[in-house]
Amino acid sequence: MTRVWKWNRPVTVREVLEDLQRERSIAYTTVMTVLDNLHQKGWVRREAEGRAYRYEAVSTRAAYAAALMNDAWSQSDNAAAALVAFFGMMSDEQRQALRDAVRIVEGTREGRTEGITGRTAEGAAGEPAREPAEHPAEPAGEGAREDAGEDTGERPAEHPGDDVPEVTGEVPDTPEAAPAGETAGTAESGDRNPGSAQGGHGR
Repeated sequence: MTRVWKWNRPVTVREVLEDLQRERSIAYTTVMTVLDNLHQKGWVRREAEGRAYRYEAVSTRAAYAAALMNDAWSQSDNAAAALVAFFGMMSDEQRQALRDAVRIVEGTREGRTEGITGRTAEGAAGEPAREPAEHPAEPAGEGAREDAGEDTGERPAEHPGDDVPEVTGEVPDTPEAAPAGETAGTAESGDRNPGSAQGGHGR
């Protein structure tokens, strides 16, 4: 796993073997078995390349080390005693690192709890009321009518009936609008008494 993390790329059994043989003598089958076991446990993934496999790390080195420690602790008959013994083997720097890790984990949990509580409370109380706008927008219809009045020089009527002309029933004083009966009657009167007007003036 150290080589897989260090190279940070898919590796073959042959590549790992050649690198390990610089430090000690080791067999090809040993490296192949170790990588196969890591694959079975889910720590590495592999893809076939010809007749061999290329292995790639699934998790980080820190997660792998944490899993190993958890397995060892869970297999102990007395977990508390195992922790005390483990702390006793730590250096001052390691103990300080452990204290820092505990504070980080506790702070992360508190932050998650507060976040969940805040969202739950907000959802229960409903959406907060919004402040009214300083200048509320006018309806689009009224604005359009006012703009139309300014462009044409006309002012919209305040009441729908103001612009409608009133019907009075009177006939306009024009020759075209005079009733046909009255015109005919006037003509007949003139024909019957052609001298009535003159006689009146004579008297």
